Amino acid sequence: MEVISEVVSVPAKEQQNVFGQFDSHIKKLERHLKVSIVDRNGEIRISGSAPLVKKAKAVIQELTELSMRGNIIQEQNVDYAITMSIEENEDVLLEIDNDCICHTISGKPIKPKTLGQKQYVDAIRGNMVVFGLGPAGTGKTYLAMAMAITAFKNQEVERIILTRPAIEAGEKLGFLPGDLQSKVDPYLRPLYDALYQIMGAETFLKNMEKGLIEVAPLAYMRGRTLDNAYIILDEAQNTTPAQMKMFLTRIGFGSKVIVTGDASQKDLAQGTTSGLDVAIRVLHGIEGIQFCKMTSRDVVRHPLVQKIVKAYENYEAKENSSNKRRNRNTPYGKKQ
Repeated sequence: MEVISEVVSVPAKEQQNVFGQFDSHIKKLERHLKVSIVDRNGEIRISGSAPLVKKAKAVIQELTELSMRGNIIQEQNVDYAITMSIEENEDVLLEIDNDCICHTISGKPIKPKTLGQKQYVDAIRGNMVVFGLGPAGTGKTYLAMAMAITAFKNQEVERIILTRPAIEAGEKLGFLPGDLQSKVDPYLRPLYDALYQIMGAETFLKNMEKGLIEVAPLAYMRGRTLDNAYIILDEAQNTTPAQMKMFLTRIGFGSKVIVTGDASQKDLAQGTTSGLDVAIRVLHGIEGIQFCKMTSRDVVRHPLVQKIVKAYENYEAKENSSNKRRNRNTPYGKKQ
């Protein structure tokens, strides 16, 4: 295969950001695309086979443009840019970067970082009910929270209601001390964390005192009708079918609902059917309801988390395949 060289220009002030600490981003690019990248006197020369050199050049140009827009280039950006270039889906990061939902209290912009996240955000904008499905680290709850706070600040809704099932994650916590709020707060802590980061603790507490923001266990939703509200149900895989039906029938006029869940992390008692699984089957195809399925490639935490999620996905797929084969070969399952 013909070996070629191409030169790409990266402004000096952007090189440290694009190259990464100890050139870690460039080394990853070399490793995955099988090219050689050399920086001599500000001239970035890429050598290798023609198709791979073209991909590497496109990735560097894309990362440079992201850097020039003021973004800090992280390992996740590099991994995703490489994946998209291999699939010949270039400039995706630049397109996604144009969509800024809001800013955190410290001024950091909140944006989708993958195609899956972008589709999720667009679905929230265009539908009354959205189910955000996917593994840990895909930003399901955080992006939903950012969208809710943005709508609240723009006076599109009068209040925000955040809820999740109060169920132990595989371990018995016993009797927690304090009043009722103290007992349920540990289950709702991830929601508080996101609110503090995006809205700020002081603003959040003021709005909570006024009743404009409510964080409560799912059981508190029974018997209510929720009008003009942004409602987020988190950890929906831990609902029962009855709880899910109860929640979805609380929706009032002018409200928007986001349901997030990860079917692979159920904490329900063995043999209990998940309300999320039932909802996916029952509500499929209804206008105004959209299901967004994210995968391990949409994980935006540490790159190792993405590898862990992918490894578990492969393991569970293999286990399911083995179980199906075993069931077919049992005396009752075996075909005559």
